[in-house]
Amino acid sequence: MQKILVGLNQILPESRILSRAIDRYAFASDASHFYLVPKVVVQPIDILEVQSLMFFAAQKNLSLTFRAGGTSLSGQSVTDSILVDLSRYWKKISVESDGAYVRVQPAVIGAHVNRALKGYGKKIGPDPASITAAMMGGILSNNSSGMCCGVKDNAYHTIKYLTFILPNGNVYNTQNALDYERFKKDDTLLYSGLIELRQQILNQPILLEKIKKKYRQKNTTGYSLNAFLDFEHPLDIFAHLLIGAEGTLAFIADAVLQTIPDFAHKKTGILYFKTIDAACSTIEKLTQLNAKAIEFMDRAALRSVENEIGIPKFVKYLPESACALLVEFQCASKESLNLIWQEVEKNINTFPLLHPATFTDIYEEQAQLWKIRKGMYPSVASVRASGTSVMLEDLTFPVARLQEAITDVQNLFLEFNYIDGIIFGHAKDGNLHFCISQSFESDAEINRFKKFNDALFELVLKKYDGALKAEHGTGRAVAPFVEAEWGSEAFKIMCTLKKITDPNGVLNQGVIINTNADAYVKNLKVMPLVSDIIDKCVECGYCENRCPSRDFTVTPRQRIVIQRALERLKRENNFSEIREIEKDFSFSVIDTCAVDGMCATDCPVAINTGELVKALRTKNHSKTANATALFVAKNFGVVNNTVRFVLASGSIVNRIFGKNALSSLTLNLKKVIPSFPIWFPNMQSTSGLLKIESRQQSQNLNKSLINLNTEQPKLKVVYFYTCINRWMGGDTHAKFVAVCKKANIEFIIPENLNSVCCGQLFSSKGFSDAFDFNAEQIINNLWQTTKAGTLPVVIDVTSCTQTFKNMGAHLTGELKTKWQKIKFYDSIDFSNEVVLERLPTLKKQERIVLHPVCSVSKLNLMPQLKALASKCADEVIIPDAAGCCGMAGDRGFFYPELTRSACKNEADEVRNLDANYYSSARTCEMALTDAVGKNYQSLWHLLDAVSY
Repeated sequence: MQKILVGLNQILPESRILSRAIDRYAFASDASHFYLVPKVVVQPIDILEVQSLMFFAAQKNLSLTFRAGGTSLSGQSVTDSILVDLSRYWKKISVESDGAYVRVQPAVIGAHVNRALKGYGKKIGPDPASITAAMMGGILSNNSSGMCCGVKDNAYHTIKYLTFILPNGNVYNTQNALDYERFKKDDTLLYSGLIELRQQILNQPILLEKIKKKYRQKNTTGYSLNAFLDFEHPLDIFAHLLIGAEGTLAFIADAVLQTIPDFAHKKTGILYFKTIDAACSTIEKLTQLNAKAIEFMDRAALRSVENEIGIPKFVKYLPESACALLVEFQCASKESLNLIWQEVEKNINTFPLLHPATFTDIYEEQAQLWKIRKGMYPSVASVRASGTSVMLEDLTFPVARLQEAITDVQNLFLEFNYIDGIIFGHAKDGNLHFCISQSFESDAEINRFKKFNDALFELVLKKYDGALKAEHGTGRAVAPFVEAEWGSEAFKIMCTLKKITDPNGVLNQGVIINTNADAYVKNLKVMPLVSDIIDKCVECGYCENRCPSRDFTVTPRQRIVIQRALERLKRENNFSEIREIEKDFSFSVIDTCAVDGMCATDCPVAINTGELVKALRTKNHSKTANATALFVAKNFGVVNNTVRFVLASGSIVNRIFGKNALSSLTLNLKKVIPSFPIWFPNMQSTSGLLKIESRQQSQNLNKSLINLNTEQPKLKVVYFYTCINRWMGGDTHAKFVAVCKKANIEFIIPENLNSVCCGQLFSSKGFSDAFDFNAEQIINNLWQTTKAGTLPVVIDVTSCTQTFKNMGAHLTGELKTKWQKIKFYDSIDFSNEVVLERLPTLKKQERIVLHPVCSVSKLNLMPQLKALASKCADEVIIPDAAGCCGMAGDRGFFYPELTRSACKNEADEVRNLDANYYSSARTCEMALTDAVGKNYQSLWHLLDAVSY
């Protein structure tokens, strides 16, 4: 291993060679049921580095496996050799020709491409269910399709140009006309070999017809042999062979895709049927009525999502024979959709429906229906038996025989005792997915799995002449069956193609071409139990895009994967590897997690990995640490005054020695003492209002508010002035007071405010006793201040609002009853619902940029934030890349690299705009100010600026 690292150090800097045990195990899983621990993980950033890795792997007889999003379901993005992680770099998107084309690098997430194209009314053709997590490298290398694209708009048919690197290091770009001749000159053997393989196919009429037939339906088993028929020049043939080649022939460095219309007008609904036969009898009719998508869900699949938002209550009581079709119609104009819908209405009531058809054209309702369907695999997987892995198969049957095929697969479930098996998929294309839970803990279980697969594959190939892989790629799951599906002649062509392209076997060994007949039951993923919080995770990777530490340490999925790896190693008594992982566990898994919970937002089963990290923090706390935290909670007034004194002193130091004096000092101290917190350059101590300790003083302050705005009756509220704003909010409180004056709002400060806090600082660190004590104190305090809940509470930091609104889970009895009766307002909804209508005059700002903090999403305040902003500015920009800033209260003070990494994409998007910048949490404002270089202020600043 040391020799490998020495060689890699000649190619890449040490920071992009991940050889620690914790890194290797973090990348041992993808979304499939396979598990392989790489020797090392490398992160190249350009073509030169990839070329060097190709040369190195050939010299050392090693294999390179390229991995982008790791959402693959067939085991094609795991390896026990060198894993090339692309996810942190290779993220460029360029929209070209007014949206007709889009240029992408392999680590661009599919949904982000569509986001860039939205303003042009376009999108990419492939629309896999995992598009919010799947990256373009995988979408192209697996020839992904999805819900609506069928076989016409998949990756293969929409690719325009490719830039790729062969295993010998040669680089070609099909957009460059000179490369066509250079390909013939510099890669003569491959060039002539492709011509020969094409001629072999053309000389075999039976094989020729078989290829044509198989690609009239979805099929990703083996290599894309249709490229030999669709193109003549070897470079064009090879470029299209790379689509679906799963990184086994070359590395795709850059691609230009032709876009398709993103129809703005849609109608979406779910049709319920008593039997599968009844549902399948309508597929052809719906297709003739121009349905763009027809998604099948059997009764078991419906049961897995029957409690989701948007699913009617009657679904729980459907008969066991029932099933459903999610159907969507799409058009470029409302008029065109109305014409189609007139025909639909004439026919739909003739269908054998269990319930009247209900369709919606409301975007949010449509999105919820699609979220249910797209998240069906993880949702089903979440209710699997504990300790089992999940197998998601991907088959193609003739549409005319779909009902028969579904019944046959269900019978196989019964025969092999897969009582939790569910079936769903793209009915319009005859493409079925099914999901089963499977334990790999014993030889008996593995043998059952093997026999089931053998029976299933025989059914698909012999009875239906179907495809074993429709859109998920061959991978390790089907590699041993490629010859069985295609026949010996076609398989020989595939083997020859691999040999003439990659003679040294450098790229992704064991994938697509695999001579081990049992490869599909080797290296299977055992799923040990770790925690009730995460045991239902299937490692799909949907969560990773939301994680602020994803490009710094590890992702939510990897935090779970590492925990499971430790359990596996304990079973194996491999304590040396455990010790190696534990060296870096605290920093990577625990300390640099923002516990923001945004990972649960995209997780189809709402797993909040932050809760796991909180539990780990609680477990790791000593009795002394817990006692100290409780002491702090009980003496918060002393802590409050101490922090204010330190911050005020720091501000004095900066005024004397320069505004960056403390930032430089603390950064240098951090080099010596890694746990030392830094001073943010834009940190401000709070002036004024610091001595407010009683309701009497706040009432005295409010005397100046009376009758200032005679157009509105006076309103009275409780103002919970959060500790973070008390400490470093600058003039935020002054802006709140100014707005209250203009809106004729009187506020009361809770008694002994400086001695209490919402408790977020205890909760996020896992100090449960301290948080429980604090919760009791603050609720009793607010109960008294609000006059038994008759006055609402306004909170000036959104994350603190979330803490208050979620506090009920920690309360019982009378205390919980009090909490339930108190009305909590965040600055966002209070401003939008109450303040704005009370302000006498508004003058909009020209353009503003908003950073919605994590809690905005979790409290569903985004509509309120947008409404508020639109009333205050002519143009409102919410960055596409907006996400958790990584501050997490105080994480950014201790790990500034975390916030800079988390904010990078958002900062790049808005840095050069001529605008005013706002958010709703002081520490987040500080992180964004540091990253963007523009001053982010509170919403109270915005309201004060636009009101007179």
